[in-house]
Amino acid sequence: MQLDFSIFNPKARSLIGLDISSSSVKMVELASDGKGGYRVERYAIEVLPRDVVSDGNIVNLESAAESVRRAWKKLATATRQVAIALPSSHVITKKIIVMAGQREDELELLVESEANQYIPFPLDEVNLDFQVVGPAPSSPDEIEVLIAASRKEKVEDRVAVAESAGLKPKVLDVESYAMLAAFELIEAQLPEGGKGKIVALVDIGANVMNFTVLRNGQQLYAREQAFGGNQLTQDIARLFGMSFEEAEAEKRRNTLPEKYEAELLRPFLESLALELSRALQFFFTSTQFNEVNHIVLAGGCAVIPGVDEVVASRTQINTIIANPFANMLLAERVRGKSLLADASSLMVACGLALRRFDA
Repeated sequence: MQLDFSIFNPKARSLIGLDISSSSVKMVELASDGKGGYRVERYAIEVLPRDVVSDGNIVNLESAAESVRRAWKKLATATRQVAIALPSSHVITKKIIVMAGQREDELELLVESEANQYIPFPLDEVNLDFQVVGPAPSSPDEIEVLIAASRKEKVEDRVAVAESAGLKPKVLDVESYAMLAAFELIEAQLPEGGKGKIVALVDIGANVMNFTVLRNGQQLYAREQAFGGNQLTQDIARLFGMSFEEAEAEKRRNTLPEKYEAELLRPFLESLALELSRALQFFFTSTQFNEVNHIVLAGGCAVIPGVDEVVASRTQINTIIANPFANMLLAERVRGKSLLADASSLMVACGLALRRFDA
């Protein structure tokens, strides 16, 4: 059984969270604040050339590695150890129930046997890992074990990008798990810590909107929709005669001509709110739930000024922009205003950086 990279148990004590998305490379380094909380040491974002990453796959390894190298130089850190993540679509996860009190080697054999039943690839083609979640809900004599598996080439591509950039991958995670780790910091900011409330976490990236509904940290529902910020970037490139890369850079700097807001931005935000409303309706019609108490917007599109107001207006649901750093101290080199603007797009990188503090 391949356990070269631990999805669950990092051994690195100094660690950078490295998120390679379809539009950019994002890095976050955290430290302890000495009082049970965290301090943001540094972060960096480097825009990726178009089509370097497509559907979560690294298409151009050299270009991706060069962007990671540039982001690391921006970070100005001596730390080279990184936590990386695979897209959820590249990972098969399953919870199994087994008898408690088994040795590690016995558990490995059980996991391998179970994995054979539900992984549609030969086991020598996958990286496989597991973690004991805790006692099984049904019996004190049993435990719940989470298994995660991914095709080796998916793992090796991301490892190769990090290593080609001169970095040392120490932790392999799953993007959705990293996102949820960062979400715990945001949930604590909701009234009464969000206890008992139904929260929709909406991650809107370059091409995909991931819609996840949670209550008390437990996932109730998940859906993926084809909608993202690249649509706006393409419209900018078309209207102003720019390359895609130029349009993306101008969009991020918010330095576009005046007609951009009326002709492109407002219609895009309305489309985004409509897509989110549809996702809510799918949730209501396919589950027993009929309300959502809070919407938390994350991802690159959540950095667009005013997006929370447009969503709240259409859905009539309290909407906030994700900021996992809200209660963290900032190192002197970190500019608070810039971090606030970028925070919602750094959720996965933050969740990965948090792996430094795992027991």
